[in-house]
Amino acid sequence: MNTRWKPSVTVAAIIEREGRYLLVEEETPEGLRLNNPAGHLDPGESPEQGVAREALEETAFAFRPTALVGIYLSRFQRERTGEDITYLRFAYCGELGDFDAHRTLDTGIVRTLWMTPDEVRASTDRHRSPLVLRCIEDHLAGQRFALETVHTDLSVFQAR
Repeated sequence: MNTRWKPSVTVAAIIEREGRYLLVEEETPEGLRLNNPAGHLDPGESPEQGVAREALEETAFAFRPTALVGIYLSRFQRERTGEDITYLRFAYCGELGDFDAHRTLDTGIVRTLWMTPDEVRASTDRHRSPLVLRCIEDHLAGQRFALETVHTDLSVFQAR
């Protein structure tokens, strides 16, 4: 039997304000972990739409992506279950919009935190993946790609 390998596609918001980065503390099977506002790309949406949605759901801030920071591939093996997952992450930076104080954060999100790069570096043992710091380091290094680097064909938006 031939099984096709399918990585999980995720999007992440790399949000910086006044030298601090917005992270979320979230419940995971491995305990409380720190992550960039991030999540899985949903059917029928572009990566840009997905990252705006995830940022809003996890932080209650509106977010408008303005540049692609990078595309990342990583593998995670869950110790308890042996589950083996490969993630393909599209990370975007952009403009932070309004905060909705009445919005309930996504299930599993405990709180948001603004952390300096040094605080993020000092907390790697609590990161959900090595990509948390890598995306921030790439952002700090000025890595930016045009949004047009990622093309979403119109067929993605067509009803099934």
